[in-house]
Amino acid sequence: MHVTSEQRLDDGVLEREFTLGEIPGTLWTPESAAPVPLVLMAHNNGLPKGAARLVARARHCAAHGYAVATIDAAGCGDRPRSAADEQARAALRRAMQAGEPVDEIFESFIGPLVEKAVPDWRTTLDALLALPGIGGPVGYSGWTALGIHLAAVEPRIAAAGFFAGGFVPRAQREEAPQITVPLLFLLQWDDEGNPRQRALDLFDAFGSTEKTLHANLGGHTGTPWFEVEDGNRFYDRHLR
Repeated sequence: MHVTSEQRLDDGVLEREFTLGEIPGTLWTPESAAPVPLVLMAHNNGLPKGAARLVARARHCAAHGYAVATIDAAGCGDRPRSAADEQARAALRRAMQAGEPVDEIFESFIGPLVEKAVPDWRTTLDALLALPGIGGPVGYSGWTALGIHLAAVEPRIAAAGFFAGGFVPRAQREEAPQITVPLLFLLQWDDEGNPRQRALDLFDAFGSTEKTLHANLGGHTGTPWFEVEDGNRFYDRHLR
């Protein structure tokens, strides 16, 4: 892991930009004399790691006492994208704007994106846990499709927070019963981009014996800030 820049933020959190081979990432760590648990924070559907909402959540979580990391995995953020990926993104946007069926377009785009991203996240997890000041256990927060597949193949994930979940590839819906870690599932009741009943069905399919559903009124980007604070308390219960 090569650190390309670092700065101490106003809240005392140390922010480090790093590269790990072709993987760019950001790591936020609190001021702490003892090793702290780690939370992997993933953005949805290929958005960049510097997305403002993700950075705000990450900084708040780090100030609460966690090491928090995010990356641009394969096909995400500023990483190279194939012409087929770009065509699929454009077709998905057009279909959603026109109110047309999107399932097959979604499968052809998001399914491969998840498959390519998970190895990068596991490689990053290996490198992060080797750093001084970062210990286990490990939590996950963010993109549901990626989180399901990562938690299904990665035994070091001890608790997970998933967002939305209406559009999740078939392969990850089939993996849902394998997810048995404590789970916090966030749902925006009026999310125009995530069918509500599909999200509820997915929540029901998870194999976790401890799972909590938080539903709030509003659209996709309207998740109340207090859910970030509740998320920190969720990790306090299961990572400390």
